[in-house]
Amino acid sequence: MSRTSFGLFLAPYHCPAGQNPTAAYAADLDVLELVDRLGFDEAWVGEHHSCGSELIPDPFLFIAHALHRTRHLRLGTGVVSLPYHNPLWTADRALFLDHLSRGRFLLGVGPGALPTDATMIGIAPEEQREAFEEDVAVLVRLLRGETVSHRTRRYSLVDARSQLAPYGDGLEVAAAAVASPTGARVAARHGLGLLSLGATTRAGFDALARHWDVMEEQGARYGRPPRRDRWRLVGPMHLGETRAQAVEDVRFGLDDWADYTQDVLAAPHFRAGGTTFDERLAWVTETGLGVVGTPDDAIAQIERLQEQSGGFGTYLLMHHEWARPAATTRSYELFARYVVPRFRDSGARLVEAARHARSRHAELDRRHADAIAAATARHAADQLASGSVSGSARAAAT
Repeated sequence: MSRTSFGLFLAPYHCPAGQNPTAAYAADLDVLELVDRLGFDEAWVGEHHSCGSELIPDPFLFIAHALHRTRHLRLGTGVVSLPYHNPLWTADRALFLDHLSRGRFLLGVGPGALPTDATMIGIAPEEQREAFEEDVAVLVRLLRGETVSHRTRRYSLVDARSQLAPYGDGLEVAAAAVASPTGARVAARHGLGLLSLGATTRAGFDALARHWDVMEEQGARYGRPPRRDRWRLVGPMHLGETRAQAVEDVRFGLDDWADYTQDVLAAPHFRAGGTTFDERLAWVTETGLGVVGTPDDAIAQIERLQEQSGGFGTYLLMHHEWARPAATTRSYELFARYVVPRFRDSGARLVEAARHARSRHAELDRRHADAIAAATARHAADQLASGSVSGSARAAAT
């Protein structure tokens, strides 16, 4: 079985709007500490500037702080809205964090998810994707250490060059893909990883599966065959010991999240269906978008995605506040304890070790008992022969 990695996608969603941002940031850092302790592999942090619920405007700064609160997690921008920034400064910040993190940093890039962000700086939603394709080409050259001169309506580079080289063999970069083929085209053309949001619904996955066809076609065209181990799928889950418990847990916040996705967020793949709790719960579970259930349900979801995709490298749990903090913590604990080992060789070996022990138990247990009895008898005989045995023990031995 190939090793599947697991991580967290932290947009983050703090719904409804109006929460204390200081407390929200503290909660986000707490969840990173939690998944780090539970053995997750990576976490990705978003960039947003409007709409009132996704509250981190600078994932670079947040990650720099989070590095001191975590030990093992690789931390990535999920994602930097590249058209909003000068690509030279993006390259410099990414390489800087690559060094500060000693190679734990990942760079995720996208065109920008919220039109309200783009319009505030004079970028029309219609130009974001074309701008993104143009900017990635510039960014990749800068990350390679090339000298770049390039002019757009948004910035001008004149013999620009990043003075930093990567910390290690190279900085891993991934492009976001949602509904259009832009992310897949960009990733394949430049040999980047693919970060697929909305890939878990059956309809959404069918669309994004076609994106892998784009990856393969464009990769062959540019001589960069895509790597499935750098394909990441993102989807929400909440787990409980029973399905009934999981459903009861998400009564706390599923409606608030669905209100945001339905009426505010410009993301068709997360547009909630229905207006009642039961309708929205069905939209999550019956469309395949996510899981509200048990670890077995989570395992079935990931196995379905593996089969439909032909294989991917990492499953990222989309963090949310559907449940109260204690129940959310328990959900991550259940995922780490029961789901992750199902997709790791270490878990398979433990199961085999338990099976082998059971198959030998009757025989070895009898032999163990016989060995203890024999050792006890030898000791009694030695004591009797040496004359040091007590009268009661001598009587018992005879």
